[in-house]
Amino acid sequence: MRACVIALALVVALWAGSAMSQVATSSPAATPAQGDLATLIVAGTLSDLRWPNFTDYRDHVKKFYDAGSNSLAWIQGGQPRPQALAMIELFKQASRKGLNPDDYDATRWDARIAKLHPAGPPASDAELAHIDLALTVCTMRYISDLRIGRVNPQHFKFALDVGPKKYDLPDLIRTQALTAEDVPALIVKDEPPYEGYRRAEVALATYLKLASAGDAPAVPMPAKGVRPRMPYAGVPQLIVRLRQLGDLAADAANSASYDGAVVDAVKHFQLRHGLEPDGVLGKDTVTQMNQPLSRRVQQLELTLERYRWIPPNFPEPPLVVNIPEFRLRTLRKQPAEYLTMRVVVGKAMRTQTPVFADNMRYLIFRPYWNVPPSIQRSELIPKSQRDPNYLSDHGFEVVSNGGVVVSDGSVSDSVMSRLRSGAYSIRQKPGPKNALGLVKFMFPNPYNVYLHSTPQPELFARARRDFSHGCIRVENPAALAAWVLREKKEWTVDRIRAAMNGDSSVQVNLDKPIPVLILYSTAVVEPNGEVRFFEDIYGHDALLVKVLASGYPYPG
Repeated sequence: MRACVIALALVVALWAGSAMSQVATSSPAATPAQGDLATLIVAGTLSDLRWPNFTDYRDHVKKFYDAGSNSLAWIQGGQPRPQALAMIELFKQASRKGLNPDDYDATRWDARIAKLHPAGPPASDAELAHIDLALTVCTMRYISDLRIGRVNPQHFKFALDVGPKKYDLPDLIRTQALTAEDVPALIVKDEPPYEGYRRAEVALATYLKLASAGDAPAVPMPAKGVRPRMPYAGVPQLIVRLRQLGDLAADAANSASYDGAVVDAVKHFQLRHGLEPDGVLGKDTVTQMNQPLSRRVQQLELTLERYRWIPPNFPEPPLVVNIPEFRLRTLRKQPAEYLTMRVVVGKAMRTQTPVFADNMRYLIFRPYWNVPPSIQRSELIPKSQRDPNYLSDHGFEVVSNGGVVVSDGSVSDSVMSRLRSGAYSIRQKPGPKNALGLVKFMFPNPYNVYLHSTPQPELFARARRDFSHGCIRVENPAALAAWVLREKKEWTVDRIRAAMNGDSSVQVNLDKPIPVLILYSTAVVEPNGEVRFFEDIYGHDALLVKVLASGYPYPG
């Protein structure tokens, strides 16, 4: 009996030992490095990063390490994985993408990796945890910045939906980046899929090289505008500057006077910088010519940032209006003809055109203009008080809130009282004098902004064209209407012109919405590689630069 008890005890002991062994195997004790990682992640800060606060990425970092049982991800056997070294190299080259290498600790990685050198003393567990976590945070920042930008555009009241901020970074890095044979080829897939983005990236490389060589001597500011063939002592500096910027061929003959090829180069420069290409060396031209190359680099960097804000999922290339350039472009060349034209945008000081994306759904020939309440209060009512015939003389009529016409524009005391109270509103009848011109293109949006023609075509001759109340006036409305209606074969150019000059309003609904993108970019690279720069008319560049300079965490 005693032998049986002893035997049973031995079996129980053996079973318990085996079970404990299994538990130990499935749930090993956490290493010191794992403990350090867990502590740092909870804190959401890493003191040896340039931007230590990573609380905006903390949940992503936790998910990333949880998926690997809180083990080191980038370091194996005390040595950095090849993928870690590849990511570090991308950090060092971040300026090529319009990003700041120091945001990813570019200058600090050599010292960190030196601690992992096999010939040196082994790194401590705390050092390993710090290096691994730093690489994870920098990688998440880099990939997210490259894909959707550093700053959420809605922080600037730019209504562009870039999708989920930071998306599923943990899965991308854990399942792809950590095992990729070609890390740069993997990461480049996250960049915006637009030709304009790639052209801006190529132009940035050129301007980074120019900037590294230093600015050419400044062009002297003349006391008054210098016209072709007028004497100008600054011709030598002008020639050097024009050659540096590529507007004057390197092999062009030197000249002691302001004429010939030098004037042509100035006109080309003016055209590239949104100035009147008249060849006159005035204040605006010389000021733009003396802008430091670092500013041009910055403009291209901001252009790349804004490209990352653009939704990547348009059903087809959008119709694009670039506010500082005062220009509209259609990006789809087939089956429709490529189209580009001048536009007038909102006034810089009071009625700026917003940045947003939406879908054009219909257009109206010979539209009514329903005057916005703000314009009615601030402009039309005061003018009517001074001149009771002002509304009727300019084709306006007064309507009730139900849309019933109550006056052809004559303003009695009772009508004026109801206008002031908001019981009545004002609209302008269709026709050549209508503020919207003869056609408007509608993409319903909360800003009540749309494209339309204008009875003031003379404004398109101006170099700077911010004159509207926020809507966008187009230079060639008939051509744009033909492009918009290209799939409705019955709408020929002749029919379009007849509708614009007809007797009644006509609404034409589109069978398929057309994406419209209103953007803001002070640097544009044409398909032929020519780089154009424009004035920061709304101050958006200055604000974005200020926000980016503050570092992580950026406004989300």
